[in-house]
Amino acid sequence: MGMTLTEKILSAHSGGKAVKPGDNLWVDVDVLMTHDVCGPGTIGIFKKQFGENAKVWDKEKLVIIPDHFIFTEDKHANRNIDILRAFAKEQDLPYYYDVGTENYKGVCHLALAQEGHNRPGEILFGTDSHTCTSGAFGMFSTGIGNTDAAFILGTGKLWVKVPETMRFEFNGTFPPHIMAKDVILQVIGDIGCDGATYRAMEWAGDAIMQLSMEERMTLCNMAIEAGGKNAVIQADETTERYVKERTDKPFTIYESDPDAKYRLKKIYNADEMEPVLAKPHSPDNRATVSECKGEKLDRAYVGSCTGGKITDFIAAAKILKGKKVEIDTFIVPATREVEQDLSRERIDGETLMDIFINAGAQIGEPSCAACLGGPKDTFGRTSDHQRVISTTNRNFPGRMGSKTSEVYLASPYTAAASAVTGCITDPRDFLYN
Repeated sequence: MGMTLTEKILSAHSGGKAVKPGDNLWVDVDVLMTHDVCGPGTIGIFKKQFGENAKVWDKEKLVIIPDHFIFTEDKHANRNIDILRAFAKEQDLPYYYDVGTENYKGVCHLALAQEGHNRPGEILFGTDSHTCTSGAFGMFSTGIGNTDAAFILGTGKLWVKVPETMRFEFNGTFPPHIMAKDVILQVIGDIGCDGATYRAMEWAGDAIMQLSMEERMTLCNMAIEAGGKNAVIQADETTERYVKERTDKPFTIYESDPDAKYRLKKIYNADEMEPVLAKPHSPDNRATVSECKGEKLDRAYVGSCTGGKITDFIAAAKILKGKKVEIDTFIVPATREVEQDLSRERIDGETLMDIFINAGAQIGEPSCAACLGGPKDTFGRTSDHQRVISTTNRNFPGRMGSKTSEVYLASPYTAAASAVTGCITDPRDFLYN
């Protein structure tokens, strides 16, 4: 029996023998990522278990990216940064991207890709549930807790159970108004928030392989919202081109065997997709945008690891160009690179940044910002009883701030169209008229 892509990567990092779902393995770790929320806890456990003077297993393989609660006056959040900064200095870490410096990057999941830390065939663990984003590069990548991360810090290994794989195949071509966010919300709506629990979500099909790296990252990013252990997409020329522009480190491309065994195979016709969203208060509470058309809103938010990439902002700008927003609209680039691209990318001679400012949107610093609620002075944080349409990944009560706010998850196209009208709006009304 052949192996899936996920199984092959785990096999290669555990001695090379064939593996199957349910097997428990010691795997060698290529990259460990942590940030300002979980980094201090991980460091504390590491020092307690391995000693105050212990050194990390390989400083070239550790990446620390503060991104969550950083542009704030909150003293507790600031203390977390102090701990990371001291540890990076103590360990002489080359990949600590400190806030407040020219080396600051932004949201960890996109920064990992932009800085060349995502490479096909490798294993990457991170102390953040959306670490599954990196699976877009044909690698095994998943979120772990502080204790597991501390163990990796000391040993470079982790005990892992091989997940079953579910395959989602989209054949044909996505219509121009469909984005990866529509696709992942469609699938989560089909299988539920627990439908992929401790399973790999493998994306395939002609339509998937036509997507940009940024869009592939959106797909893999929300595997955790379906309970997934990881998500993965076969590396191809698009992947190689992106990676080689950012690193000269070698990598290995694996692919699923034709006779690989899957827990589930689900096949979709990409041509038939239409814009969807997730209604409050769960990512699997799916509806078509047309079904919710006209629902009144208080604000729109375009940003986060899910919806703060340059392709997301290009889409939003296509809708917002030459228009004014009807409701408070927040634009938050995920990274400094994306922020710079907002002033470089143009539509009919006008930069994306100018399009957003002229439309009346508010521009935030590159970070997670309101996606995780954050301290009270967090940019874009929701207030009581507000209805928000957002390109973020979760919409349970309190996720973006107030426990009484209601969050609709949608694509950048849908969020931007709704920002213009002040109510849920089908982006096709703008794109084709």
